[in-house]
Amino acid sequence: MRLISKSPNIFLLDREIKFPDPNSGDFDDLVAVGGDLSAKRLLLAYKSGLFPWFIERSMPYWFCPDPRLILYPSRLRISKSLAKTIRNGRFEIAVDQDFETVMRRCAAPRKKEKRTWITEEFIDAYRELFKLGAAHSVECYRNGELCGGLYGVSIGRVFFGESMFAALPDASKNALCYMTREMPFGAIDFIDCQTPSNHLLSLGAEEISRSDFLKLLKKSVVYNS
Repeated sequence: MRLISKSPNIFLLDREIKFPDPNSGDFDDLVAVGGDLSAKRLLLAYKSGLFPWFIERSMPYWFCPDPRLILYPSRLRISKSLAKTIRNGRFEIAVDQDFETVMRRCAAPRKKEKRTWITEEFIDAYRELFKLGAAHSVECYRNGELCGGLYGVSIGRVFFGESMFAALPDASKNALCYMTREMPFGAIDFIDCQTPSNHLLSLGAEEISRSDFLKLLKKSVVYNS
């Protein structure tokens, strides 16, 4: 690991599984590039407050945004229409039944997007985390058809949300509501939503500083055995 940019600091990773402390220097959102997407490196990244994003020429980019978006389960904002959908039981919810398909549906380019950051390399890496019991998915079905869901990584009392999709209105929101209420992967102090978006802000997510996020993270990941 060596410094390749001084203002802001950006590190180039090598084979050693190690990350710079994003709270220790002059960092922008991008903290490091390089390395790989091995399970060991990914788990250390999440525990350190980083996550991988866009890849160019098979090189991971590791981010720790400031501000950071998080969602406390108790503060999830449920609209009247969403509450009605949940009460009516319009969707069937499952957990960890079709993890890879959820990833691939999340990988489909959104409107106005020409490509996705969820590459085959990402899918392979998170499929390995799923086999290890660290990555999870919540699926939403309608008449037996997968129509929404989300996936992410669970460490200690933190769920690191990676992506969600909805083929029908409120499908992904139903999956999120289920996870915050039932907590199928264990108790959650907060959900890491990574970067601000109007969609997540409307659901009750809130922005906090990177330093505050790292303090919360340090307390919550210690529950991991």
